[in-house]
Amino acid sequence: MMDKKNNEFKIQVIIIAILFLLLAFNMGKLYGKDFELVQGVSASDVIPSGTPEIYGKELGVNYDDISLIDPRKADATISRLGNLDVSLTLTGNELQRYISIASQISCEYCCGAESIIFSNGQAACGCAHSYAMRGLAKYIIQNHPTEFTDDEILSELGKWKVLFFPEIHEQKASVLKSQGIEFNYINLASNKYRGIERGQTTGSSMVGAC
Repeated sequence: MMDKKNNEFKIQVIIIAILFLLLAFNMGKLYGKDFELVQGVSASDVIPSGTPEIYGKELGVNYDDISLIDPRKADATISRLGNLDVSLTLTGNELQRYISIASQISCEYCCGAESIIFSNGQAACGCAHSYAMRGLAKYIIQNHPTEFTDDEILSELGKWKVLFFPEIHEQKASVLKSQGIEFNYINLASNKYRGIERGQTTGSSMVGAC
């Protein structure tokens, strides 16, 4: 009887050991190389924070002003940037630079326009988010033409767009990562990979009204 119990105990120990090894193997794959292909991207990896360099203090805007926690402040900040689109007028080389940059980004989560401007530089989308992005682009081009490259301006527009639509951009960042695409705000928010997240994202919180 004792030998039988000892044998049963040994079998149970062996089974537990096998299960533990299988679990360790699977966890190793999950947290090893394969994990890079399936893990999500946290908000802290995607959502910009703090004061934008150069123009932030000038305009009195902060990335942290755009959040679901304080809709009133978010709307005020979006409006402040959007007013620049109305008050500033670009011509000549400034206008051509503006068209080159602003034509690469859209507000597709509000409307279906191909970009926030038409090919002549006129507004193609009437939502508040588009006004804000256009206004910021105009301001930087007019006031800091040599301190930002075209890609840096587009990246700044992308940061604000991510703030306007945080949830879907977190999900899109995960999709980009799963496909081995470098994370930056141009890849994430411009038209470069527009629609890559379709069918792979759920829900879409929005800060500010369209």
